[in-house]
Amino acid sequence: MGFFQMLVQQLLNGLSQGAIYALIALGYTMVYGIMRLINFAHGDVYMVGAFCGFFLTADLHWPFPAALVASMLLTSLLGMIIERAAYRPLWNAPRLTMLITAIGVSLFLENLFIVLVSPDPRTYPAGVLPQHTFQFFGGVRFTLNDVLFWGVTAVLTFGLQFFVQNTRSGQAMRAVSFDSDAASLMGIDVGQTVSLTFAVGSFLAGAAGVLIGTVYQIDPLMGIMPGLKAFVAAVLGGIGIIPGAVVGGLILGEVESLVSWAGFSNYRDAVAFIILILILLVRPSGLFGSTAKEKV
Repeated sequence: MGFFQMLVQQLLNGLSQGAIYALIALGYTMVYGIMRLINFAHGDVYMVGAFCGFFLTADLHWPFPAALVASMLLTSLLGMIIERAAYRPLWNAPRLTMLITAIGVSLFLENLFIVLVSPDPRTYPAGVLPQHTFQFFGGVRFTLNDVLFWGVTAVLTFGLQFFVQNTRSGQAMRAVSFDSDAASLMGIDVGQTVSLTFAVGSFLAGAAGVLIGTVYQIDPLMGIMPGLKAFVAAVLGGIGIIPGAVVGGLILGEVESLVSWAGFSNYRDAVAFIILILILLVRPSGLFGSTAKEKV
């Protein structure tokens, strides 16, 4: 395989990883857009989604499509429970209090699953998805899993954009994001809108967890690093902006793939945080964000 074919191969690999980051980053960006909160428990919702898919396919022998949808619904319910139980009582508290609470919820979910399912890694049942490899362009390969990653991410992203722009609930989300007090005066139920936002974000994280479980082992601590990297992706694209979260996730996946290809795989995690530092120094609003002066 020549240099150009190897480059295309790495770009395809990065696209698959970036699709996962994009799905998780969408949840970060939606919650931040509504509440100005970095929900650090979001990576652990992704972990819960992976385990839901595992138990549905391995123990209950559900077909993969049904397990995927059910896991997404279960994680959306979890997101609503987290919002109601952990964040809603603190709406009027300082933002730092909510941030600390988010870290506490993250640690709670991780340790809860260590107790419930043990810390041992699990693997999805063999044959949960048909194994098929496509080859083109002088040896460049991608699998059915890759196609699934790209397809599910594209469908959910466009579906989310349509939902936010063209439905009453989506319009309510945009109104609350712009000015929650004014939205409340206009008759919008702010609490219900915030809860729906958590549900939608967790719905997407659940999809990412099930998809990644078809390729890699899962364990109760699997959400820590992807969650942090998805946060980097959201900041890179412009946190609070849906297309920005997707583009940021794809860029981060491609950069990691190219760094590994260059022989620096030990530094692929560090590169994500170097990107975070650089974007905060050079363009804090992200690639798609706009800077605005705040009146005092």
